[in-house]
Amino acid sequence: VRAGKPLPGDLVLAERGRGCEIVLGGKEHSALRRAAFCLARDIERISGFRPSIVAGTTGAATAVIHLVTLGKGSLPEEVRPEALRGKWEAYRIVSLGRDLWLAGSDFRGTAFAAYTLSERLGVDPLYLWTGYEPEHHDPLVLKKVDFEAGPPSFRFRGLFHDDEDILPRPFEVHRYPMQTGRIARKWYERYFETALRLRLNMVAPYVRVRRRKEVQKTASDWGLYFTSHHYDTLLSNPWGFKRFDLGKKRGAGEKWDWFSNKEGMLRYWKGGVLENRDLDCIWPVGMRGTADRGYRFPPGTSRAEKDRVFQEVIQAQVDMVKSLLPPGKVPLFHFTLYGEMLGNYLKGRIHLPPEVILVWDDNGDGVMRALPAGKGPGKNGVYYHLAFLGRNTKQSAHIVTPARIETEFRKIVKAGAVEFMLLNVSELREFVMGARMISEICWDAKKAFEKPDAAGRYLSWWCREYFGEKAAPAAESVYRNYYRLLDRPDKLHYGSSKVHGALSSLVKKFAGLPFAPAMPATLPTLLERRAGYEKALVRAREALAKMRLLEKQFFFENAMLGMLFDYRPTQAAVLLVRAMSEPDRAKAWELCRSAAAPLERLEVEILRAQRPPFRFWYAETWIRSHGSVRNLHRPYQEVRAFLASGGKRFRTDG
Repeated sequence: VRAGKPLPGDLVLAERGRGCEIVLGGKEHSALRRAAFCLARDIERISGFRPSIVAGTTGAATAVIHLVTLGKGSLPEEVRPEALRGKWEAYRIVSLGRDLWLAGSDFRGTAFAAYTLSERLGVDPLYLWTGYEPEHHDPLVLKKVDFEAGPPSFRFRGLFHDDEDILPRPFEVHRYPMQTGRIARKWYERYFETALRLRLNMVAPYVRVRRRKEVQKTASDWGLYFTSHHYDTLLSNPWGFKRFDLGKKRGAGEKWDWFSNKEGMLRYWKGGVLENRDLDCIWPVGMRGTADRGYRFPPGTSRAEKDRVFQEVIQAQVDMVKSLLPPGKVPLFHFTLYGEMLGNYLKGRIHLPPEVILVWDDNGDGVMRALPAGKGPGKNGVYYHLAFLGRNTKQSAHIVTPARIETEFRKIVKAGAVEFMLLNVSELREFVMGARMISEICWDAKKAFEKPDAAGRYLSWWCREYFGEKAAPAAESVYRNYYRLLDRPDKLHYGSSKVHGALSSLVKKFAGLPFAPAMPATLPTLLERRAGYEKALVRAREALAKMRLLEKQFFFENAMLGMLFDYRPTQAAVLLVRAMSEPDRAKAWELCRSAAAPLERLEVEILRAQRPPFRFWYAETWIRSHGSVRNLHRPYQEVRAFLASGGKRFRTDG
């Protein structure tokens, strides 16, 4: 954007209620209708003027933005269309006189040109999660531009937005999200738009729900491949085999059993293909149970027979898709080495058809379990977690560091596993920093890794980009302390676990019963962690003093809140551990009463982060009762119960 008067070659996109128009030909893909809509809306958010989207130039606009895909419309020779020919998702942005050409080698390339222009005009690709509004410009002047991008380093790149338990939907009495409840379509559109603005081309909506064709169709219409989790075979939703009566509806019988109900399982998978074959899909193949567990073979089935059946199943699935897809649809498949599948593959028990992309997974904490040993004839990709629901749950704060992302993706690129990348981001909000880093690597790995310390360079850029040049040094220091203190998922609730343990002993202490004292290392460790957080929070206040209002809020949510999740319980745990060893009963009780204050403060800080549209974002649910999320509120609940009972109990029902 040009500040001040336009120079020769600049384009005035908006000025005093007048401005440009966006030309989109009728032969273009529906994805470009969405891209043009977003671009027009973005220009309005910046300038106050909303361009019209027209089929041809009207002559009344200050400038004309042309969205043209190679082969779908004419391009001036000055745009150098030959530079795009035969390339995957490449694009050029070129200004010529009063015309701005957004040209793509294919329709996704053209769409990415529009989203790139929006970003360069000042629209944050993550604005739906950061809350950022673009800087106002009237007039809005675009500098003369000649820009070329692509093709990307990774062919298929996408987000798996898992869980969905905290999105607006009905809940059962035990806070489990009702699978009959419908999440508003606008929430899916948030994920899809974010993926496109990050130049990703694939999405995998949540698995364990009743499928709504409108959601999948929206993704495909907007230009995104629709795919799914590794056990969602042929996009047939095995989770709903009995839960949603899909087995009966598809005439698939009662049993998920290849040996006694082979034809029924084939009919069930066929139902998934028929429901989605008109969309752009990447089809998961394989055979697992209906709840993401290994398939149960009949007792006594030999290893050789299991391997034979597995090959038979995958080949049948590939053949089925090929036979059912409409003419012109290219069949695409992936198979993920999740769980026990990795060991089976490494032992030579799994042999895939050549069309199937072999997808290697990480350990849930962002460390790849294995990668291909060499760049063979097969196609390889990765399934990577920023969020994870399991023993060490990562749901409420980002834990996978930029340094780990750099280390692992350097290995991934070197191993040639660049055909497919599916990124588990849960409900995404907490993981935007890692998601954007990975999306940039997947677009241009050579640029990302041409110099050492990609993680450090990204972190510095992130702080300048999101918090401004003045605040960046202090903000970067805060993030470095964040990743030092929260280097493992369990560290997120270290203080919470110590509150729980101390209360268990204090109940006995005040009852006059023997109790287990704190371990010798507990108090020194708590004090060390408390000091580390306090040092980081001093720097955080320095950074906040140099930020604008929206920057302050996002910095609080992304860089500070995760530390507060453990800092406040750590403060409380220090007081409770000291109460355990305090011989004076009155003084011990006063220490216990003092422990409530930091926990009450955390509840208020959590409320601050639950700004619209993220209401109840840190509520406890069935999914979020695991690990870190449950431990956000448990110390507060338990200390309240302890104090209210006069030290007689601390356990709660919720």
